[in-house]
Amino acid sequence: MGITLSRAAQWTTASSNIGKLEFTPMNELLLKEILSFVEEFSSQHPQQAEHVFKEPLQWTTTLVASDFKTDYDIRLSQEKDSEGHPLLLLSPPNVYVRSFSQLCKLVHLTNDKKLEEVRACLEEEEEHKDTDDKVKLFLLLQNLDKQLLIKQVELNPAAVKNEVEMLKRSCGNGESRLLKSIQYTSDYEFSNGCRAPPWRQVHGEICYLVIEPCDSETLYITCSTAGVFLNRVSNYSSFIQNYLDYFYLVSLLKSKSPQFDCAVQELPSTQKIQHVESVDAEEQGQPQRSYEQQEKNVHEKARQQHTANKAGGKMKYEPCPRWKDLGLKCPPGYEENRGGLEERPCSFSECLFNVSLSLFLLLCVSPFHSFILFLKISSSVQIRRAIVEMGGLQSIVKIVDSEEEELMALAAETIAIVARFPKARRTVRQYGGIKKLVKLLDCVSNLANLSVRQEKDVEIARCGTLALWSCSKSTRNKDAIRKAGGIPLLGRLLKSPHESMLIPVVGTLQECASEESYRIAIQTEGMIKDLVKILGSDNDELQMHCASAIFKCAEDKQTRDLVREYKGLQLLVSLLSKADNKHLLAAATGAIWKCSISMENVAKFGEYNALEVLVNLLTDQPEEVLVNVVGAVGEFAQIPENKATIRRCGGIKPLVNLLTGTNQALLVNVTKAVGACATDMDNMVIIDQLDGVRLVWSLLKNPSADVQSSAAWALCPCINNAKDAGEMVRSLVGGLELIVNLLKSTNNEVLASICATIAKIAKDKENLAVLTDHGVVPLLAKLTNTTDDRLRRHLAEAIGHCCMWGSNKALFGEAGAVAPLVCYLKSKDSSVHQSTAMALYQLSKDPNNCITMHEKGVVKPLIHIMGSDEEMLQEAAAGCVRNIRLLALANRKVQLFY
Repeated sequence: MGITLSRAAQWTTASSNIGKLEFTPMNELLLKEILSFVEEFSSQHPQQAEHVFKEPLQWTTTLVASDFKTDYDIRLSQEKDSEGHPLLLLSPPNVYVRSFSQLCKLVHLTNDKKLEEVRACLEEEEEHKDTDDKVKLFLLLQNLDKQLLIKQVELNPAAVKNEVEMLKRSCGNGESRLLKSIQYTSDYEFSNGCRAPPWRQVHGEICYLVIEPCDSETLYITCSTAGVFLNRVSNYSSFIQNYLDYFYLVSLLKSKSPQFDCAVQELPSTQKIQHVESVDAEEQGQPQRSYEQQEKNVHEKARQQHTANKAGGKMKYEPCPRWKDLGLKCPPGYEENRGGLEERPCSFSECLFNVSLSLFLLLCVSPFHSFILFLKISSSVQIRRAIVEMGGLQSIVKIVDSEEEELMALAAETIAIVARFPKARRTVRQYGGIKKLVKLLDCVSNLANLSVRQEKDVEIARCGTLALWSCSKSTRNKDAIRKAGGIPLLGRLLKSPHESMLIPVVGTLQECASEESYRIAIQTEGMIKDLVKILGSDNDELQMHCASAIFKCAEDKQTRDLVREYKGLQLLVSLLSKADNKHLLAAATGAIWKCSISMENVAKFGEYNALEVLVNLLTDQPEEVLVNVVGAVGEFAQIPENKATIRRCGGIKPLVNLLTGTNQALLVNVTKAVGACATDMDNMVIIDQLDGVRLVWSLLKNPSADVQSSAAWALCPCINNAKDAGEMVRSLVGGLELIVNLLKSTNNEVLASICATIAKIAKDKENLAVLTDHGVVPLLAKLTNTTDDRLRRHLAEAIGHCCMWGSNKALFGEAGAVAPLVCYLKSKDSSVHQSTAMALYQLSKDPNNCITMHEKGVVKPLIHIMGSDEEMLQEAAAGCVRNIRLLALANRKVQLFY
């Protein structure tokens, strides 16, 4: 009804839903249809007709007491609602009706005043609160709404032509004119009455108009069977898209021309433009389309309208406003936030929304006949969002701590379905839903041999866990669950023997395990043992969630050790046989990857032939599986014997092939695995033959800093173990320039890896000369003020090797690199001491650098380092001190001479 009244009915004011109905043929048709529906309602739907409204329909009537028959009046006094209110009350000039049964009887009494009573009722409706048992009644009313809409949803050439001709009569040059002009864009009229080209008629277009209002710019309009559209552009060959739509030209002109709107309002009723009733399609000789086709077109047009409104702000939907007396009342503030919706037919999705909204509004009256239906319709994403937008989720959260146990479970289960997008999850938290849901988890401690009462408690806990699972995708909700005491309760439920309980429990834990606080709690609460035990179940979904939880928790070494201790490694390897289940395979390979970070676990995996199985998974797998498989292979390759196993199983080629991918996480793991394999000379030969070094080098151009650093680290063993490393590097056009340019990066990991690569490249004199020409010396010197020990170590190593060419030693001194290097000797990292001592030794071969070192007090720490057990470190420190002393002795001799 609201669709028809707001779209097809004509009102005397500019606002379509407020005021008086105009006396037009269209309105007369609508009133007759509604009257016919009311008169037949009692006979066709007797049960719904007796339904009592909580608040009566009321309007100013023309009836008086004498219009009621004696027998009817006597019987009326006995018909009252549960609170003693009469179902029909005449209090002139008002009448109050509380059921459709009484409304039907009242209409039959009015004789020739029937249409006047219907008109008065529609014009003077008041808003009322919800009532019980209304779903079927509402659907019946909505069915009437749709039937009326179907009759009005299409325009046809005759109706458009009549309206255009009437508007033409209002054009002219006088002051009383409504428009300056209205013209068709084409003078040719086809036999069916259309003026649009045939190839546009198939899209429902009838004609195109150019209208010049008196007070606004020229309007370019498309008339189609779906409505009247205001074009955004004047190109009529374009599709009807991104337009504003109306059902009548007058409605469009009212919204675009204030003068036209004002002039129409001031006209006497006998002079107002009368809209012609739509002619039935069959009368025009056109095949009448089915309801399904009409509904599809209405839905499509609404979709186009939604696209047009995206730029102007969020689109707001509203329920049928003319049936608020039957319980479809908007929440406070909703009307003010509707936004500027234009008059248009209701789409199918909006009809679904109206149903979902009505069901939500019934929750406070009939929450049980409502939650069941709620669960059925909430599978729609749009309906879930509508529930949240209309404030429905807040009411559901309030019911979670209801005294009715079944109601608590249904509310929690509904939250589990609705809370699948951020705003819904945030709403649950903000209205205290997390704490309420966590309380539902506090059921019996022993989950075996339950009584009937205990089974109900466990079912409530299961529903609460389902809701928490949905909510746990939010980081703040994870923290709220932890603060509400959810972790130990989840740990208790983890011991349940029932899979229906375990799936949401483990699902929630694996979702929350992305947070360090949860990983620590899962470990300390002893849940690793339970997770490993559940890995042995026959349920694939349960195994997947368990493996995913271990995957996230195994970042911690103690957790990795516990998984091995509880015999979980073999169970994880056994899951690799379920290669058809990609989600399970991704979780299992992820858990194996993280567990293999511990070399003790790698050795244990070797007993189960895990590496051979993983190598076979390097091809024909989705990326989420490949990332984990390659990560695990990279960890396995840290053990020398596994490098040979990878080669023997044919794993080198698929690894090199994966270097051409685009997934950054996969590229990071692949380069690490290739680098680990390259430390074996036989593997390096294969990598070189497959052009693997060039592929790795090309990844230095990748925009990801992680990929850049991983590729640079992989290049180090490749260069170190290549048969002719110098020539291999020189064959890469632009490769050395790319390396030098990466010294300008702001990422310390990239800088450290590039410095390590430069140290390897600089061992070849020709390549070192090229690096020097590209300005490697000042860029390295610029980095020496870093406090990052990892970068310090590889930077000092790179500087030491770059000193081997020409005047680079002196250039480093001039660039201010020496003094910061002396400070590196104060680091607590012994590896920094070794690379720094070697760099200082090379720099000390320049006299000026020796002076700088002596001034910065380098001798004392070097003497201390000379006592190290590292022979190379001893020699470097001693060599540096010797060069400083030789310079000092030479300087003294010169002073004595003079």
